[in-house]
Amino acid sequence: MDYRAEVDNLINGAAKPPNSLGLLEKLFKKLLYAWGTMHPEIKPYHLIFAADNGVVEEGVVDFPSEITYLQAQNMVDGRAAISCFCKANHVPYSVIDIGINNTKTAGIYRRVAPGTRNFMKTEAMTQAEFDEAWRVGEEMAGYAIDTQGANLVSFGEMGIGNTTTSSAVLHAMTGILPEFVVGYGASAPTTDMLKRKCVVVAKGVERHRETFRRIEDILRCVGGFDIVAICAGMTECAKRKIPFVIDGFITAVAFACASRINRDVEAYGLPSHMSKEPGMGYALLLGNILADDVPIRANMALGEGTGAVLMVAMLRTMAYTMYTMARLADFEVSSPDAQHLTAI
Repeated sequence: MDYRAEVDNLINGAAKPPNSLGLLEKLFKKLLYAWGTMHPEIKPYHLIFAADNGVVEEGVVDFPSEITYLQAQNMVDGRAAISCFCKANHVPYSVIDIGINNTKTAGIYRRVAPGTRNFMKTEAMTQAEFDEAWRVGEEMAGYAIDTQGANLVSFGEMGIGNTTTSSAVLHAMTGILPEFVVGYGASAPTTDMLKRKCVVVAKGVERHRETFRRIEDILRCVGGFDIVAICAGMTECAKRKIPFVIDGFITAVAFACASRINRDVEAYGLPSHMSKEPGMGYALLLGNILADDVPIRANMALGEGTGAVLMVAMLRTMAYTMYTMARLADFEVSSPDAQHLTAI
């Protein structure tokens, strides 16, 4: 029996009606296919990249950039939502300061610069800064896999203004009008704020359009350090045949970029929840994930990887269930009765 047939037998041979666990079966199967071999236990690790974004100078968010540092420190101290989600579900995590604009640091210090530049005025990062952010993403994915023994990595982020940078990257990649991809982010749902973000995204992308030759150019000119690092981390996971969990809009855009850079990435990305940001569905689709294949619909918009960690818990539940529950082959019944069982 080849490996894919073995996976199919594990799931379809369980004592339940076929496909009765819906998306959980589909995504657990994708997890097993990504591994390429059976693992008796899911060993997750969660990575949170924190960075500030120079575009906040344009008034695209209600909150001051100081929040990035303060909330990252809350994560380190175990007092943020993601910290609680991780601890409640026994998921180890790290916070990585890849670009916080503060004299203090929070978490693992891998700061490329104290935030990106305002992409309305100049390129968000230099080539050297982009290369360093990419290296940090690869390094941290390797840390989770090699040092922490993870066979499933999940990604989160923290950074005031990063729904604007993500929207700009998605607009630049696809040409979809900003009005269809820009959301309120963490700001109050006001029409004026939304219009301002749409204008900034449109004008910012247009300013750099002649520079765009590759996905990496888009990330460098209008993206954020967090998006670059997550994109790099996802490509590194795919190289090592380690599946990863996508969180909300920012990580979905990173996934879209990673999938465009290396199509093999698609086979390793697992969706978790459907963010409130309007560009979420478009970003996932670029990585060949349909909105209907996203299991959690909780109207969440926090970020940090909260939805991803919930998905890790669901996958762990599926792993325990598939390896523990009775098998159809265990039932010594006549053929008609066996058919009746699978039709319940």
